[in-house]
Amino acid sequence: MLSGVGLVLIAGVAACGRKEEKTADPEAPAGPPEGSLEWAIQGPWRAADRPRDIYRHPLETLRFFGLQPSMHVVEFWPGSGWYTEILAPYLAKGDGEYYGAGFATGPGTDPAQAALMANFERRFGSDRRLYGDVKFSAFGSGTGPVAPAGTADMALFMRNIHAWMAAGIAEKAFADAYAAVKPGGVLGVEQHRLAPDEDQDPAASNGYVQEAFVKQLAAEAGFIFVAASEINANPEDTKDHPFGVETLPPRLLTAAQGEAPDPAFDSAKYRAIGESDRMTLKFRKPE
Repeated sequence: MLSGVGLVLIAGVAACGRKEEKTADPEAPAGPPEGSLEWAIQGPWRAADRPRDIYRHPLETLRFFGLQPSMHVVEFWPGSGWYTEILAPYLAKGDGEYYGAGFATGPGTDPAQAALMANFERRFGSDRRLYGDVKFSAFGSGTGPVAPAGTADMALFMRNIHAWMAAGIAEKAFADAYAAVKPGGVLGVEQHRLAPDEDQDPAASNGYVQEAFVKQLAAEAGFIFVAASEINANPEDTKDHPFGVETLPPRLLTAAQGEAPDPAFDSAKYRAIGESDRMTLKFRKPE
């Protein structure tokens, strides 16, 4: 005779079986097709990053740039991999290729940048089933090619031009991108946007850059301007924040860079603004 515990276990197993049958209902709504851009954006591996999609609009942005699954794509300074989590799985499923041109490391490297790159390579190099064969390269003042010359279909600059201006390597970034992409290849740019009537700080210390200046840098490198989009515009961004663009989400600085956070600083106003007003530009290398 079965004990009470045995009956409970059997009932539990039966209930599990019934639950599995219910979830397998053929009329249940299906998710995006595996390998689609929507699939990559909605992937469970992006759970921590997905809340920012309302500000960064990855689907609309990548479609505007013309991303295709079989492309070879090089992303300059991917950081912790916000876009890598989308691009690498998508390209891996479509027989494309992803290059992450991160911080240059070596003697004298900023420890924070070195740690970020180590984590990035460990994270995206350890799961080839999901991310594919991610290629790691580097971009900095003394680096060589970010990818084999003339092989990339697309290069991406995602909110980093101000940092390159501060480091004096903005022109090199555009030149290296031009060398990497094939004739007809695309350069996609997303960047915090300075108002056109504001004076451009050569070092972009507040994080904002004039759209006209970005177009000038691209033209000097040889790129042809194709189109602009307001996908990532934010008219609520007044661009006069006490700690520059980093006062806004996601950083929400409460003190100047390098200083201890100020617990008395009220970030509510900046949370309400949301992420920055950004230009979204598409350029092409001449055929």
